[in-house]
Amino acid sequence: MGRPEQDLYAELRSRGVPDRIVAAMARVPRELFAPPAFGDRAYVNEPLPLPAGQTISQPYVVGRMCELLELTGTEKVLDIGTGSGWHAAVLAQLAGRVVSIERHTVLARLAERNLAAARVRNVTVIIGDGTLGHPAGAPYDAINIAAAARRRVPAPVEEQLADGGRLVAPVDDRLLLVRRIGNVLQSTAHEGVRFVPLVGD
Repeated sequence: MGRPEQDLYAELRSRGVPDRIVAAMARVPRELFAPPAFGDRAYVNEPLPLPAGQTISQPYVVGRMCELLELTGTEKVLDIGTGSGWHAAVLAQLAGRVVSIERHTVLARLAERNLAAARVRNVTVIIGDGTLGHPAGAPYDAINIAAAARRRVPAPVEEQLADGGRLVAPVDDRLLLVRRIGNVLQSTAHEGVRFVPLVGD
Protein backbone atom coordinates (compact mmCIF):
# COMPACT_ATOMS: atom_id res chain seq x y z
CA MET A 1 0.00 0.00 0.00
CA GLY A 2 1.41 3.39 -0.99
CA ARG A 3 1.30 6.72 0.74
CA PRO A 4 -2.18 8.31 0.92
CA GLU A 5 -1.40 10.91 -1.76
CA GLN A 6 -0.04 8.25 -4.13
CA ASP A 7 -3.16 6.17 -3.60
CA LEU A 8 -5.35 9.19 -4.33
CA TYR A 9 -3.53 10.10 -7.53
CA ALA A 10 -3.65 6.48 -8.70
CA GLU A 11 -7.41 6.48 -8.07
CA LEU A 12 -7.86 9.68 -10.06
CA ARG A 13 -5.91 8.25 -13.00
CA SER A 14 -7.98 5.07 -12.86
CA ARG A 15 -11.13 7.21 -13.12
CA GLY A 16 -9.85 8.91 -16.25
CA VAL A 17 -8.33 12.17 -14.97
CA PRO A 18 -5.46 12.95 -17.41
CA ASP A 19 -1.88 12.60 -16.20
CA ARG A 20 -1.10 16.30 -16.70
CA ILE A 21 -4.03 17.27 -14.44
CA VAL A 22 -3.03 14.75 -11.77
CA ALA A 23 0.56 16.05 -11.94
CA ALA A 24 -0.71 19.59 -11.38
CA MET A 25 -2.72 18.44 -8.38
CA ALA A 26 0.31 16.62 -6.99
CA ARG A 27 2.28 19.89 -7.02
CA VAL A 28 -0.17 21.41 -4.53
CA PRO A 29 -0.07 19.76 -1.06
CA ARG A 30 -3.76 19.41 -0.19
CA GLU A 31 -2.96 19.11 3.52
CA LEU A 32 -1.94 22.80 3.51
CA PHE A 33 -5.50 23.71 2.51
CA ALA A 34 -7.40 21.24 4.72
CA PRO A 35 -8.68 22.19 8.19
CA PRO A 36 -6.26 20.91 10.86
CA ALA A 37 -8.90 18.60 12.29
CA PHE A 38 -9.21 16.87 8.91
CA GLY A 39 -5.54 16.84 7.93
CA ASP A 40 -5.45 13.03 8.07
CA ARG A 41 -8.14 12.96 5.37
CA ALA A 42 -6.48 15.42 3.01
CA TYR A 43 -5.79 12.65 0.49
CA VAL A 44 -9.12 10.87 0.65
CA ASN A 45 -11.27 11.40 -2.42
CA GLU A 46 -13.99 13.35 -0.63
CA PRO A 47 -14.94 16.98 0.12
CA LEU A 48 -13.86 18.46 3.44
CA PRO A 49 -15.69 21.03 5.60
CA LEU A 50 -14.58 24.65 5.90
CA PRO A 51 -15.74 27.60 8.00
CA ALA A 52 -18.87 29.51 6.90
CA GLY A 53 -20.55 26.29 5.83
CA GLN A 54 -18.32 25.84 2.79
CA THR A 55 -16.23 22.89 1.60
CA ILE A 56 -13.01 21.94 -0.16
CA SER A 57 -14.19 20.12 -3.28
CA GLN A 58 -13.69 16.40 -3.86
CA PRO A 59 -10.37 15.80 -5.67
CA TYR A 60 -11.96 13.85 -8.54
CA VAL A 61 -14.38 16.71 -9.24
CA VAL A 62 -11.56 19.29 -9.16
CA GLY A 63 -9.60 17.16 -11.60
CA ARG A 64 -12.58 16.76 -13.89
CA MET A 65 -13.37 20.49 -13.89
CA CYS A 66 -9.76 21.32 -14.69
CA GLU A 67 -9.84 18.81 -17.53
CA LEU A 68 -12.97 20.37 -19.05
CA LEU A 69 -11.36 23.83 -19.03
CA GLU A 70 -8.63 22.60 -21.44
CA LEU A 71 -5.98 24.90 -19.99
CA THR A 72 -2.66 25.14 -21.82
CA GLY A 73 -0.63 27.26 -19.39
CA THR A 74 -1.09 30.83 -20.58
CA GLU A 75 -4.71 31.59 -19.75
CA LYS A 76 -6.20 34.17 -17.43
CA VAL A 77 -8.73 32.29 -15.30
CA LEU A 78 -11.58 33.58 -13.16
CA ASP A 79 -12.24 31.24 -10.22
CA ILE A 80 -15.48 31.78 -8.30
CA GLY A 81 -15.71 30.33 -4.79
CA THR A 82 -12.17 30.34 -3.42
CA GLY A 83 -12.84 28.42 -0.22
CA SER A 84 -9.48 27.50 1.29
CA GLY A 85 -7.72 28.17 -2.02
CA TRP A 86 -6.92 24.60 -3.06
CA HIS A 87 -8.90 24.58 -6.32
CA ALA A 88 -7.40 27.96 -7.27
CA ALA A 89 -3.92 26.63 -6.50
CA VAL A 90 -4.45 23.66 -8.82
CA LEU A 91 -5.74 25.97 -11.57
CA ALA A 92 -2.62 28.10 -11.06
CA GLN A 93 -0.45 25.11 -12.03
CA LEU A 94 -2.29 24.85 -15.35
CA ALA A 95 -2.82 28.50 -16.31
CA GLY A 96 -0.92 31.77 -16.44
CA ARG A 97 -2.88 33.75 -13.88
CA VAL A 98 -5.89 33.14 -11.63
CA VAL A 99 -8.27 35.72 -10.16
CA SER A 100 -10.28 34.03 -7.41
CA ILE A 101 -13.41 35.52 -5.79
CA GLU A 102 -14.66 34.60 -2.32
CA ARG A 103 -17.62 36.26 -0.61
CA HIS A 104 -16.63 35.21 2.95
CA THR A 105 -13.82 37.37 4.30
CA VAL A 106 -12.67 34.69 6.75
CA LEU A 107 -12.17 32.24 3.88
CA ALA A 108 -10.51 34.79 1.60
CA ARG A 109 -7.91 35.53 4.27
CA LEU A 110 -7.46 31.81 4.97
CA ALA A 111 -6.94 31.16 1.25
CA GLU A 112 -4.32 33.90 1.04
CA ARG A 113 -2.38 32.33 3.92
CA ASN A 114 -2.67 28.85 2.42
CA LEU A 115 -1.56 30.00 -1.03
CA ALA A 116 1.44 31.75 0.48
CA ALA A 117 2.35 28.62 2.46
CA ALA A 118 2.14 26.57 -0.75
CA ARG A 119 4.24 29.21 -2.58
CA VAL A 120 1.56 29.77 -5.20
CA ARG A 121 2.19 33.29 -6.49
CA ASN A 122 -0.04 33.61 -9.55
CA VAL A 123 -3.39 33.73 -7.72
CA THR A 124 -5.06 36.97 -6.65
CA VAL A 125 -7.86 36.56 -4.08
CA ILE A 126 -10.68 39.12 -4.15
CA ILE A 127 -13.53 39.48 -1.65
CA GLY A 128 -16.77 39.95 -3.54
CA ASP A 129 -19.98 38.59 -5.01
CA GLY A 130 -19.08 35.78 -7.36
CA THR A 131 -22.43 35.98 -9.17
CA LEU A 132 -21.20 39.29 -10.61
CA GLY A 133 -17.82 37.92 -11.66
CA HIS A 134 -14.95 40.43 -11.72
CA PRO A 135 -15.55 42.82 -14.65
CA ALA A 136 -12.34 44.77 -14.01
CA GLY A 137 -10.28 41.79 -15.15
CA ALA A 138 -12.50 40.62 -18.01
CA PRO A 139 -12.45 39.00 -20.46
CA TYR A 140 -11.23 35.65 -19.12
CA ASP A 141 -9.96 32.74 -21.17
CA ALA A 142 -11.52 30.33 -18.70
CA ILE A 143 -13.97 30.59 -15.81
CA ASN A 144 -14.32 28.03 -13.01
CA ILE A 145 -17.32 28.17 -10.67
CA ALA A 146 -16.99 26.03 -7.54
CA ALA A 147 -20.55 26.52 -6.26
CA ALA A 148 -23.87 25.29 -7.59
CA ALA A 149 -25.99 27.63 -9.71
CA ARG A 150 -29.74 27.20 -10.11
CA ARG A 151 -31.05 26.75 -13.67
CA ARG A 152 -28.23 28.69 -15.37
CA VAL A 153 -24.87 30.36 -14.99
CA PRO A 154 -25.30 34.03 -13.90
CA ALA A 155 -25.41 36.21 -17.01
CA PRO A 156 -22.81 38.73 -15.72
CA VAL A 157 -20.31 35.87 -15.43
CA GLU A 158 -21.03 34.49 -18.90
CA GLU A 159 -20.51 37.96 -20.35
CA GLN A 160 -16.95 37.98 -19.01
CA LEU A 161 -15.92 34.89 -20.99
CA ALA A 162 -13.56 35.64 -23.87
CA ASP A 163 -14.19 34.52 -27.44
CA GLY A 164 -13.02 30.91 -27.59
CA GLY A 165 -13.13 30.68 -23.79
CA ARG A 166 -14.46 27.83 -21.66
CA LEU A 167 -16.55 28.01 -18.49
CA VAL A 168 -17.29 25.08 -16.20
CA ALA A 169 -19.85 25.18 -13.40
CA PRO A 170 -22.21 22.91 -11.50
CA VAL A 171 -25.74 23.82 -12.60
CA ASP A 172 -28.71 21.93 -11.11
CA ASP A 173 -26.36 19.22 -9.82
CA ARG A 174 -24.62 18.55 -13.15
CA LEU A 175 -21.32 19.84 -14.48
CA LEU A 176 -21.97 22.23 -17.34
CA LEU A 177 -19.35 23.22 -19.89
CA VAL A 178 -20.00 26.49 -21.74
CA ARG A 179 -17.96 27.62 -24.76
CA ARG A 180 -18.11 31.07 -26.29
CA ILE A 181 -17.83 31.25 -30.07
CA GLY A 182 -18.26 34.89 -31.00
CA ASN A 183 -21.60 35.94 -29.55
CA VAL A 184 -22.85 32.36 -29.23
CA LEU A 185 -22.65 30.31 -26.03
CA GLN A 186 -22.68 26.54 -26.51
CA SER A 187 -23.43 24.38 -23.46
CA THR A 188 -22.92 20.66 -22.84
CA ALA A 189 -23.94 18.80 -19.68
CA HIS A 190 -21.65 16.27 -18.03
CA GLU A 191 -21.74 14.10 -14.92
CA GLY A 192 -23.71 14.75 -11.77
CA VAL A 193 -22.03 16.58 -8.86
CA ARG A 194 -22.93 18.17 -5.53
CA PHE A 195 -21.70 21.61 -4.44
CA VAL A 196 -22.65 24.22 -1.88
CA PRO A 197 -25.03 26.81 -3.43
CA LEU A 198 -23.79 29.80 -5.41
CA VAL A 199 -25.08 32.79 -3.44
CA GLY A 200 -25.06 36.48 -4.37
CA ASP A 201 -24.99 39.41 -1.97
